[in-house]
Amino acid sequence: MLKSIFSVPEEPVTLKTNIKKDYYSKAEEEQDYESLPTQSLLINAGAGTLAGIAEHCVMFPVDSIKTRLQMITDGGKVASKNVYSLKGLWKGVGSMFMGAGPAHAVYYGSYEYFKHKMNIEEGKSHVKEAASGAIATVLSEAVLNPFDVIKQRMQVQSSKGMINCGINILKKEGIGAFYVSYPTTLLMNIPFNSIHFIIYEYYRKKLNPSGKYDPKSHIIAGAMAGGIASIITNPLDVSKTLLQLRGASSDSTIVHANGLWQASKIIYKRNGLIGFTKGMVPRMLYNMPSTAISWTAYEFCKYILNKKKQKEENEIDI
Repeated sequence: MLKSIFSVPEEPVTLKTNIKKDYYSKAEEEQDYESLPTQSLLINAGAGTLAGIAEHCVMFPVDSIKTRLQMITDGGKVASKNVYSLKGLWKGVGSMFMGAGPAHAVYYGSYEYFKHKMNIEEGKSHVKEAASGAIATVLSEAVLNPFDVIKQRMQVQSSKGMINCGINILKKEGIGAFYVSYPTTLLMNIPFNSIHFIIYEYYRKKLNPSGKYDPKSHIIAGAMAGGIASIITNPLDVSKTLLQLRGASSDSTIVHANGLWQASKIIYKRNGLIGFTKGMVPRMLYNMPSTAISWTAYEFCKYILNKKKQKEENEIDI
């Protein structure tokens, strides 16, 4: 009898425990997945690395076309025929492969980190979203800029490889050649990414208010963000291209261009205002799918890595 009296509480305790486990398990599944990984810099950086490689490499041929359309020449021969062949559209992809991974790890990792630190409420703090995007841009472009210079040189010149191209630039023009376009790149990419992040967060929230993992909303929001931001910032991209390719030109005026103002003057003098729209269509066609791919890959990797982390934490708790 005493045994039966003291054993009564065992069933409710077990039942309560099971209910508690079921409740938290269900709550974890229904939690807004977008907010889960902001605590983990490693997850965001890892997802960003894979997203960056996917974004730049898949759409690389379109970027090659854009670069060649934007290049100002003196009418002379710029590169051998193999650069302009179908195979030549992939020249420089190795440089992007090497640079895009670490640069996007910094980009997404720092964006999520500062977004979390600023306590941004989704879709309601556009200034803070823009600020987070700006900080992420400054840090990531410092990593990517040298690789971008090598990539663009290879897109318009004959070269034996990425390392050879980099060494030649260093010998002929010095280390400053890798960063001569950095201020212009920031002037372009800070507004680009600020606009891009605001538009992405806005459309993602509109298309997916529940916050569940939804690739369709990431694709559409990413494409909209990339397309609009690329049109607005195209004039700065034309100037950046001129600065990064100045060493490939035989025009002394272009070779001695040292900043945004000089580059803009050359473009205006040679082509007028229409010169600042050069490459806009391929740039938009590049950025729309590439940002859609980037965000979709990023959110997918974030989702998978976070699930793995949660599973490991649950196993430790048990």
